[in-house]
Amino acid sequence: MKLFFSSQCLDYNQPGHPESPERMKSTFEYLKKKGFHFNEPVTCGEEDILRVHSKEHLQGIQMGKLYDYDTPVIPYIIDYARLAAGSAIAVSEHALKGETSFSLMRPPGHHATRQRVMGFCYLNNIAIAIAKFVDNNPNQKAAILDIDCHHGNGSEAIFFGNSSVLYISLHQSPLYPGTGLESRENCINFPLHPNTEESDYLKAMEKACRALIDFNPSLLGISAGFDTYRDDPLTQFGLDILSYTKIGEMIDALKKPTFIVMEGGYSRDLPKCVHALIKGFDH
Repeated sequence: MKLFFSSQCLDYNQPGHPESPERMKSTFEYLKKKGFHFNEPVTCGEEDILRVHSKEHLQGIQMGKLYDYDTPVIPYIIDYARLAAGSAIAVSEHALKGETSFSLMRPPGHHATRQRVMGFCYLNNIAIAIAKFVDNNPNQKAAILDIDCHHGNGSEAIFFGNSSVLYISLHQSPLYPGTGLESRENCINFPLHPNTEESDYLKAMEKACRALIDFNPSLLGISAGFDTYRDDPLTQFGLDILSYTKIGEMIDALKKPTFIVMEGGYSRDLPKCVHALIKGFDH
């Protein structure tokens, strides 16, 4: 698996915020000790952002005028967000060359809507990558499988009604942001109750995989959140570390060009969870 990471994503911090540089630093160091090598991403272009977000959204981040309680104004955050989005584009392009790829970057993205920052997210990284693919390949389809414990309301809102994109989410409900309670048109949601264990989760994953087979996308993007882990401090799911290997194996069995974009995950075991998912693809 090809991995993308830049140490620049460790350069910003908000004291006390759960989306900290330590979560990415520890994961990078753990994978490096396991023998993985990393590629350096490049910043995405403004035209890439504007496929997904409004000019007002981009300018608001640049000028520090967009604010959400969980998504604070941070100096130069637009630069870090553009680098994370550029990394998402890079891994999507490598997937199309036949190599599953993983963007290990922050800030995350799946809560960011067309005109709103929220839930630790400024730019919607996976949406930017998927939108670029669809724009450049008008006769092909793409899909997003969102396995973060929180519903990716931004990704759903951006692609709702777009017949070229299928969005599927498995998430805890009730939980922030309170969306994803039902399926509609091209958006399939699996709201799962708190304390969902592996067996029930994998049953929902099987249904999600069948929907992906039916849709038959040319490119599959994974919003990879690891806050479904049983010891995550922000959620109440019951997956263990080995659950992620099983999830990876199920996705890999689809035999689709696949790229993975980092979303949430806030436990001390995050590095082991990420490694477990990668093993599911590299078995």
